[in-house]
Amino acid sequence: MPHHRQSPGIPQLRTAYRLLRRVSTLTALGYFVLFLVLSGYAPGLLARHVSGGLTAGLLLGLCQLPVTLAAIGVYEWTAQRTVDPLAAAIRHQAAQRPANSRRYTDGDGR
Repeated sequence: MPHHRQSPGIPQLRTAYRLLRRVSTLTALGYFVLFLVLSGYAPGLLARHVSGGLTAGLLLGLCQLPVTLAAIGVYEWTAQRTVDPLAAAIRHQAAQRPANSRRYTDGDGR
């Protein structure tokens, strides 16, 4: 059995990373899907003029980049607060083990 499966922090790290990926992906894709749904089912709403020649659809389209950049920023911030400390603890824990216990074996002692 590989040594990384023996570490008690691995399940926590996987859970934190999985949550991080899901929230970030759903934020960026959710906004885009909302835009697509409104385009298909509420074209009148998107055609309304907001200011001068700017329509609601164009405004929502232009907001896609800031929303995506915000999702990336939240991803980085959250990773530094939750995932990175867990990974560092596991890395530190692995470094503290004796060298012979860190050796990878394929299960038959090789």
